[in-house]
Amino acid sequence: MWCDLSFADTMGILRRSLTIVSLRCGGAALIVILVATPEFAFAQTDEIQVYDASIAEQGVFNLTWHNNFAPSGLKTPAFPGAVVSDKSLNGVTEWAYGATDWFEAGLYLPLYSVDKGRGAALDGSKLRLLFVAPHAGDRRFVYGTNFEFSYNSRHWDTRRFTSEIRPILGWHVKPFDIIINPILDTAYDGVKNLDFAPATRIAYSVSSTWAMAVEEYADYGPLRKFLAPNDQSHQLYAVFDRTSKVLDVEFGIGFGLTEASDRLTLKLIVSRDLNGKRSPAAPSSRP
Repeated sequence: MWCDLSFADTMGILRRSLTIVSLRCGGAALIVILVATPEFAFAQTDEIQVYDASIAEQGVFNLTWHNNFAPSGLKTPAFPGAVVSDKSLNGVTEWAYGATDWFEAGLYLPLYSVDKGRGAALDGSKLRLLFVAPHAGDRRFVYGTNFEFSYNSRHWDTRRFTSEIRPILGWHVKPFDIIINPILDTAYDGVKNLDFAPATRIAYSVSSTWAMAVEEYADYGPLRKFLAPNDQSHQLYAVFDRTSKVLDVEFGIGFGLTEASDRLTLKLIVSRDLNGKRSPAAPSSRP
């Protein structure tokens, strides 16, 4: 099925959950579920990117297309029925609008994946609210916060509704950029269950249109107790950026550093303003 996201499906899950709890054997059933389900599992991701606090200019619409492919990924799904990472393609088209010089609104639609077992499927949708210090490209120190609100398909996440809180801290020390995103993910199940998944980027601007970068994406697990080091996800990327008047392109090759990480991942991000005038700028990892 292309998409299983519907209100009827959601209500059906709720009704079945209440029925299980109300059964006399409900206690035993819940124990079985808790034992059979891992305490924590890494789901797939549609966006492999570090935010550097740059946004679309006021009044400008931007389209960014993300695609990630895992030639050698994890062969075990994060949960029963999930997308299998190995040889899967995950992507999304991201629509953004510069509302002010400090606020950008975004919509991720459609999120999609193609894997060996399921084939092509829709994975959900996301809303994004990005608040930043104005004109980040002209600042030495940049900062901001991004909020994402996700509606997930069953094969994408065990929770229908999840969110991301992404603080942004960065320093432009020409020709270097140092950007840190100490991301927290939540399924609305308490502060102690917030998942810590930081992303970091160190970039070197070769010219006004080319940059090279090293990026690291990690997932340490819930704040209440980080996972053992080898159970954490850690990937190191070599990234190349090209900026022009017509199109921005970012390509990266990621290498897994732990057994819980995909061994090899390729990412491609293509971005273009749909209106307004553009001038070449130093390559960046704008959302």
